[in-house]
Amino acid sequence: MALNDIYDARLVQQETAVGAGVQILVLALLGTAIGLGPAGWVTGLVFAVATWAVLSRALHRSGLRTFGPANRVTLGRATLVGGVTALVADSFVSAPPVSLLVGLTAVALLLDGVDGKVARRTGTSTALGARFDMEVDAFLILVLSVYVSLELGPWVLLIGGMRYAFVAAARVAPWLNAPLPPSFARKTVAALQGVCLLLAGADLLPYAGNFAVALLALALLLWSFGRDVVWLWRESRAVVAEQPATEPMVLELAAR
Repeated sequence: MALNDIYDARLVQQETAVGAGVQILVLALLGTAIGLGPAGWVTGLVFAVATWAVLSRALHRSGLRTFGPANRVTLGRATLVGGVTALVADSFVSAPPVSLLVGLTAVALLLDGVDGKVARRTGTSTALGARFDMEVDAFLILVLSVYVSLELGPWVLLIGGMRYAFVAAARVAPWLNAPLPPSFARKTVAALQGVCLLLAGADLLPYAGNFAVALLALALLLWSFGRDVVWLWRESRAVVAEQPATEPMVLELAAR
């Protein structure tokens, strides 16, 4: 490996460390501004360290020589998500300022599409960047579902946990790992999850309204996941059905 590669790799790792430092700084500002309790402090610190460790390992395995502008935007979103996570953890003990939680969440959601646009315009789209963006989105939805469930009930956790349940199911049923075709409907439903949970958590509507919004989000998510699972299952059956017809031909060619 060339010295330049080693140097670039170190720079990439340094950016993740800076990101963790910024997350801790945001946590300190929150603690000073609202008197964040021990639960919020511990959760926020764990989130910062875990983000740094996981991202550093992923960057090392990917071999990227530069962190990239799009990943910087996603890391900024992760910093906001860390603040939201700390506030939600603190909500189990005391009520955090709803306006602050809504504000951090709203900015994180608004920046959701920015990193993708930056990646495309700068020609820096990578598989790692797409995965990083997806994981930040998924974790924010999970945290918001935890917060909303405190008022509406544990059924809301299905919204945040569905993606992780799908990943776990894919370990048992590998056919779920097959790539899905692009879908505007899937992207729209995914974006609506954060908006609906934010609206339900902002407490702007009466209880019935918040319940209906969260239920709508869950129904859309069940439809989207269900449609994808059915498509993946049909594709896996089609592949199995084609194998008997193709395998004898392969063996015959090999014999020749």
